[in-house]
Amino acid sequence: MVRPIEKKPEDPSELSSALNTRKPAVAAKLVVAYVRKLIESGEFKAGDKLPPERELAQLIGVSRPSVRAGLQSLATVGIVESRRGAGTFVASGPPLLDVNPLSIFSALHGIPQDELFETRRVIEIDLAGLAAERARGEELAVISEEVMEMFASLDDVHRFLLHDIRFHRAVAAAARNPLLAAVMEMVADLFYDQRKKTVEGWRDAPEAAEQHRRIYQAIRAGDVERARREMDTHLRWAQEAQEVEVKGTLDRGGREE
Repeated sequence: MVRPIEKKPEDPSELSSALNTRKPAVAAKLVVAYVRKLIESGEFKAGDKLPPERELAQLIGVSRPSVRAGLQSLATVGIVESRRGAGTFVASGPPLLDVNPLSIFSALHGIPQDELFETRRVIEIDLAGLAAERARGEELAVISEEVMEMFASLDDVHRFLLHDIRFHRAVAAAARNPLLAAVMEMVADLFYDQRKKTVEGWRDAPEAAEQHRRIYQAIRAGDVERARREMDTHLRWAQEAQEVEVKGTLDRGGREE
């Protein structure tokens, strides 16, 4: 059900003057500011459906392509989510951070791989247990879908890696602790940035997919200890696998020189 908008939120002063411009980038920013104001004012809450593009375009005074561009920007940072055939909704999960402080820390000081996986185990083992306690039907469906996508991506390691990351995000969302999920998101972003540099030539996707399936099955069964155990086993295995990947990447680099 679409929540009606009784009145247009007051636009930020610096954007009000932009209404008369026709630059797509400016119009898209106006859409972002408008939707964020609706959420911050409490008029729209997590899970609420936003008005259709045509209505938003009329309310804000911009074109429909500008509405789409603005909503895409909001979706990129996890504030809204688009559901095929249903419309655009305020996201139920935590928003993604615009700037990941861990990425900056890593660039300045470096984060050893063993420390990254140690951090993942501290966070994600508990998240798996909480997900086994708290996950609902729709959250289980998302986790299941990512497992199926991994099995469908065995021949494309980069696509597989994307679904791998999305699986762990879905588990975090199913744990229903937005703060833990936000911390996990920062770590996952850092892990993805590191992993995509070494994943080429990886041959263990079938085993990884099976491990993710076992984690999902434990969560679906509501077996807290089993979910924690399967996540721990997976992360320890993944650490060893990535160490092999890194060594292989270094060896290939040395041969190319």
